[in-house]
Amino acid sequence: MTSTAPVPDGRSARWDEHRLARRRELVEAAVRAVREHGAQVGMDEVAATAGTSKTVLYRHFADRAGLYAAVADRVDGTIVRGITRAAGAGEEPSAAREPRGVIRSVIAAYLHLVEDDPEVYRFIVNAPMVPPGERPEGDVTAGMTGRIAEHVAGIIGAGLGSRAAGPTAQLWGVALVGMVRAAADAWLAEGGADSGRTADDLADDLTTVVWDGLRPRP
Repeated sequence: MTSTAPVPDGRSARWDEHRLARRRELVEAAVRAVREHGAQVGMDEVAATAGTSKTVLYRHFADRAGLYAAVADRVDGTIVRGITRAAGAGEEPSAAREPRGVIRSVIAAYLHLVEDDPEVYRFIVNAPMVPPGERPEGDVTAGMTGRIAEHVAGIIGAGLGSRAAGPTAQLWGVALVGMVRAAADAWLAEGGADSGRTADDLADDLTTVVWDGLRPRP
């Protein structure tokens, strides 16, 4: 007796695709709402921007923490793509580029994203939408920071070769992202570019600090 594999339900697949597309649309609406209303945006403003109701938002994201996580994933992807472009991925290999320049490009790419979208950055870092009782233990941005750090570790490993292999590159990736994030937070608190220091100025200063620590000793 032979068994027959079940025939895929085309309607179910199309519905899944529709739900994913709708979810992406709602995430983009949330980002627009943050830009318009600021990091303290609420579900009412997000729903209005999306042209829908809070009931629909909760249907797709379950709760505020779910919407926050989806926006964080979207911003995570934007930062990773920006860093990848800055490091020259797809062009000449990172190992063939001047290592200090690669590090400076990565730092500047992160800071320019913060400068260009400060309210979205504050929304991700401070997570005002997620009440304390609904937050996971620890840093609410730890997952995003970890993923970016892992990506940066790969760039550092390629740029510095044997000087930054395996665990060393991972450690430097975490340290670099943590330092730049802390500096970005302080810079925004001081007014960002309005403080008299641009993203490029800050990138130059941080690169000097990083490179003095990373360059090989004689």
